[in-house]
Amino acid sequence: MFYFLAFLFFSLNGKYICLVLVQKVGHGAATKSRLSAQITCAATHVYLASTIMAKVLRKCAKTGKSTREQLEMLDKSELIDKILQLEARNEQLRLLITKGTDVESRKEGTPGKVRKSFDFSRYHKRHILLKFYYLGWDYHGFAVQEDTNETIEHHLFAALSKSCCIESRESANYHRCGRTDKGVSSFSQVISLDVRSRLEPENQGNLSDELPYCKILNRLLPMNIRCIAWCPVSSNFSARFDCKYRRYRYFFPRGNLDIVAMDKAVKYAIGDHDFRNICKMDVANGVVNFKRTVIDAQVTLVNDQNVEKSTGYDMCELEITSQAFLWHQIRCLMGILLLIGRRKEEPEIILRLLDIETCPQKPQYNMAHQIPLNLWYCDYENVKWFIDENELLNTIKILQQDWAINIIKSTMIKNMLMELENLVNCVNIDFQSDCLLLGVQSKIYQPLMKREMCESLENKIKHYEKKRKFEVTHSEVT
Repeated sequence: MFYFLAFLFFSLNGKYICLVLVQKVGHGAATKSRLSAQITCAATHVYLASTIMAKVLRKCAKTGKSTREQLEMLDKSELIDKILQLEARNEQLRLLITKGTDVESRKEGTPGKVRKSFDFSRYHKRHILLKFYYLGWDYHGFAVQEDTNETIEHHLFAALSKSCCIESRESANYHRCGRTDKGVSSFSQVISLDVRSRLEPENQGNLSDELPYCKILNRLLPMNIRCIAWCPVSSNFSARFDCKYRRYRYFFPRGNLDIVAMDKAVKYAIGDHDFRNICKMDVANGVVNFKRTVIDAQVTLVNDQNVEKSTGYDMCELEITSQAFLWHQIRCLMGILLLIGRRKEEPEIILRLLDIETCPQKPQYNMAHQIPLNLWYCDYENVKWFIDENELLNTIKILQQDWAINIIKSTMIKNMLMELENLVNCVNIDFQSDCLLLGVQSKIYQPLMKREMCESLENKIKHYEKKRKFEVTHSEVT
């Protein structure tokens, strides 16, 4: 009797591992043919074991967390492979989450109860505008997304479908006025769509006899999404394309900011300008024209307070009006205004960024926080909103309750701050607005024009043209 030994060497995360496999042979009748068969069998077992262990170790190496040093040792192709593996894994997780959400949604229904299909053919339709507000702090933006249900549109269409106001989104002739991002709120978002009507076409002028759309939807929507009013419009009216202008407000505490300098700076943005340096360029989706017209812009203290008598706890707002805005245009603008308010930059830096001849590339800087931003108003011609006063009173009551809880928290925190501030002798303790500029703040400030520049618009266009993601005509390049 003797033992068949095999030594297997593996490399795992930069470390070498030796695996010893032992197989006993020669037991039983020691005939030559039997011994040969046992050796062959042992070799086969060793081969199979080594193959299995190699797969296990490779899997461990792939699923293990990589260190920075390990990633730096990989070449470009290996890094690409790793990115593709991570993207594939993310897609698997997204599908699992979606599947789990669908299962939970099905569980919410009453067991054994089959909902009777609604016969839309028995009803007429009408095209309307719906105005509503939402507090977007806990949502992932307005537009519906594949990987989450926590969007305004998801809840809105869930309510519209459940109430049988619409048959489907695809058949609803739907448009939205604005598409707010994650965390952004709106006081006056407007959508247009075809909805079910209980009136004959010739009697649809009697709005008080129509379905109470706001009341119906508010019974199904989350408390922080409320329908305020509705208005009948022609079938070709679009909440998006027929909007005359959109107005945003960005609320912030004064802190130690120079409000006068910020107001002076934002005035430079009024008029027709190329805002490629004051937005996030979305070239991947074919956006190559960054010219926009700002109708009005101002930075003021809320409630017309006196600037000289104000404190760091007094609230201010940026109000800006335009027919259309670019992606993150307001948050990028506010990020620069905060630097001006801190006296890190002069107000004229806005002029330099808008001059694409002398500044064709955007300097790297951080955007402002998303929470203070609100799509405040959307304007339309010849639109008279119909308001159900009783329903509006319910909405006011709900919003007052939100205000009460939040002002109680705010007052409690402020009184705690007052007590603590009395214990220090420091002259400047106005840090209230410091949290609004995202990213890590360097101890030594580097002026915007001396920072590293982002890739130019022309280079970005060439990059995506090479990938054949889209084609751009020369007339579109600005």
